[in-house]
Amino acid sequence: MADEAYRAVFLRVHPTGKMVLSLTTESDGKEGEYAQLVADELGVPALDVKVVPTDTDRFGNGHGYNSSPSAGTAAAVLGAAGKIRDKGRLLAGMALETSPETLTWENGAWVNGGGDDPAQVKTLEQIALYAHGTGPLPPGVEGGLDAQTVYRD
Repeated sequence: MADEAYRAVFLRVHPTGKMVLSLTTESDGKEGEYAQLVADELGVPALDVKVVPTDTDRFGNGHGYNSSPSAGTAAAVLGAAGKIRDKGRLLAGMALETSPETLTWENGAWVNGGGDDPAQVKTLEQIALYAHGTGPLPPGVEGGLDAQTVYRD
């Protein structure tokens, strides 16, 4: 039954732009690689991503998740980071008062136009602070900047 249970990753971006990647799985020695995956996807230093294996503070004990290390963890981490970028694009569009579809992703920031005007660039750190209450949210979008991926492999 344990092989049939789900696993999960949860990525939270704090208002400072620092991140915590919580795993339901035990340490597999690849936590540095997971931090680097998040860093590469979101344009931040890997040192800004804290990885917490078997995060019982987030998922509890006896939570029904499979806690054995998994080959699917890296894909789940990328999935959660992608969700952060997608939500960040919506928030950046709101903050820049433009359609999110017009924004480009460059070096860890959403850019409106050619990038020549610093007022038309929003970094992940700026959007994390925005998501935690410093600006209006798009309709139907909750505050905060976090994502989870539940998976089974």
